[in-house]
Amino acid sequence: MSYLKFEAATMTNLQESLSKELLRTNRSGAYSCSTIVDCNTRKYHGLLVVPVPELDDENHVLLSSLDCTVIQHGAAFNLGLHKYQGNNFSPKGHKYIRAFNCDKVPTTVYRVGGVVMKKEVVFQHYEDRILIRYTLVDAHSTTTLRFRPFLAFRSARQFTHENSIVNRDYQEVDNGIKTCLYAGYPELYMQFSRKAEFVFEPDWYRGIEYPKEQERGYASSEDLYVPGYFELSIRKGESVVFAASTSASKPRGLHALFDKEVDDRSPRDNFFHCLVNAAHQFHVEDKSGDKYILAGYPWFKARARDTFIALPGLTLSIEEKGYYEAAMKTAGKGLREFMDGKPLSVKLYEIEQPDVLLWAVWCIQQYAKEEGVEACRTKYGKLVLDIINYIKNQRHPNLTLEANGLVKTDGRDRPVTWMNSMSNGRPVVPRTGYVVEFNALWYHALKFAETMADKEKGSAQVSKLQALAEKCRESFVKTFVNEHGYLFDYVDGQEQDWSVRPNMIFAAAFDYSPLSQDQKKKVIDICTRELLTPKGLRSLSPKSGGYTPMYVGPQVQRDLAYHQGTAWPWLGGFYMEACLKLYKRTRLSFIERQMVGYEDEMFYHCLGTLPELFDGNPPFHGRGAVSFAMNVAEILRSLEQMEKYKY
Repeated sequence: MSYLKFEAATMTNLQESLSKELLRTNRSGAYSCSTIVDCNTRKYHGLLVVPVPELDDENHVLLSSLDCTVIQHGAAFNLGLHKYQGNNFSPKGHKYIRAFNCDKVPTTVYRVGGVVMKKEVVFQHYEDRILIRYTLVDAHSTTTLRFRPFLAFRSARQFTHENSIVNRDYQEVDNGIKTCLYAGYPELYMQFSRKAEFVFEPDWYRGIEYPKEQERGYASSEDLYVPGYFELSIRKGESVVFAASTSASKPRGLHALFDKEVDDRSPRDNFFHCLVNAAHQFHVEDKSGDKYILAGYPWFKARARDTFIALPGLTLSIEEKGYYEAAMKTAGKGLREFMDGKPLSVKLYEIEQPDVLLWAVWCIQQYAKEEGVEACRTKYGKLVLDIINYIKNQRHPNLTLEANGLVKTDGRDRPVTWMNSMSNGRPVVPRTGYVVEFNALWYHALKFAETMADKEKGSAQVSKLQALAEKCRESFVKTFVNEHGYLFDYVDGQEQDWSVRPNMIFAAAFDYSPLSQDQKKKVIDICTRELLTPKGLRSLSPKSGGYTPMYVGPQVQRDLAYHQGTAWPWLGGFYMEACLKLYKRTRLSFIERQMVGYEDEMFYHCLGTLPELFDGNPPFHGRGAVSFAMNVAEILRSLEQMEKYKY
């Protein structure tokens, strides 16, 4: 019984099916993404979207889509689907879909008269290659398949339009062709597992429209180039595999390659396995062997803060210590280079943000919890202590240690926290001075550093860390705990931000907290009353000024709403951790009910994963990036914690 399964009624209802997206990735950062009816609704959608480092640091859509047409008795039935201007859909191939499931690989079953055909899609793990297997399950007469590729050859952030400079040349290769539309791009190989006739019939399909871009206030239409079509006959029970890639395929091996890739996939047969599968999609490895965590799809890169927040949940929580250590090796190299003032040799973005080093220590502490203090001290102890000394010695360009033991930052002109949206060149949420989670992280880092210090050889070091941590704790309570029992979001001189925001939850969730049990309870209580939703914590309370819960409209409108009331699952992860630590098993049933809100999302937005954020008001619609690493990570970490409290 498939978990991610949809019947014909859902698939043929475009109002339902067009909102459901599907993501497949490989280890280079390339991906394949569309809706479950194969109608692209974003400029980021495409069958083969790959990085082209020779051009820039972005992904590029090479093959936008592939229309398959079933031909019997001279009658053609096109299974493709495109949206054109004026809300026109053509050729409406979705009406032939009878079932869809996404257990191991996305599988669509079509019925055209007496023809039943199954389509399965897999993205090769370590090559930029999409594989599609078509199987003629049933047919009562001679059947021909025609395939028409829609080519883009453009950045995933841009559009292509009909032009006279497109290169129409192509070369025949084994069972297919290769072509390259513009200089600087790799050649695109389109091949079949057996001989297919290619008919050169170049044309532009004009005015293809992407409604998701319309919703976001962007330009939304483009023209796609179709060089011609492939045609082959197929018998009942026979399968043919199509491969599109940036390198030549071996046609005779495509069936075996497809089977091998399917065997390598873990089934998405329940909530947990969906999240594990999603976790693996964030794994990226470059040509030098450095391993990263991608912050999200389809437009994020490997960001330092996201890496350290997401890494424990994406690896340690699912018993994948090896990838944690590999990614930390890359990230640790970047941290060393940053602290030494050297140019970065790794592609870890925004490493200069003032809380990145603090989140790195938290990330390492999660390793200590899983693998033991001694193992952690051996592997990462020096890095932790060097980070502490780097901050203590006032070497960070935007994180200063004050006399009261707290750390301070300047975020007036540029956003320096995870709440990083800007409008008119200014931060929408100008968090500056003493920032609450920075100082919760700093206290946590100091206390953890005590465990990393060698107590026999460095007793003086331990004493200094203990004294500084105690000073930090006293100042934290004095600075942030207000008369209503919750925490100021930031304090800058005489300015105290009274907004009720979720950043206080970290102080209640961390293993080393500057708060008393009673103070933690008050923080959790106000988060429960004003911030909690079925999709995580709101970024701002509805009772606070500026509450804007709906992340909709053009870019400017969305920037203003980004952290002003939208809900974030990763914050919900820390909230659940704080609840379990304070209330233990008595809150298990409550946390399990919270998980229902996240499991529901497996069937909406992007199947089997969690989007970037949600509206802060019902019906809590998913928004932003289709798959977001920190969200997947924190829900996995929460599931692991729940299991520990059950026994």
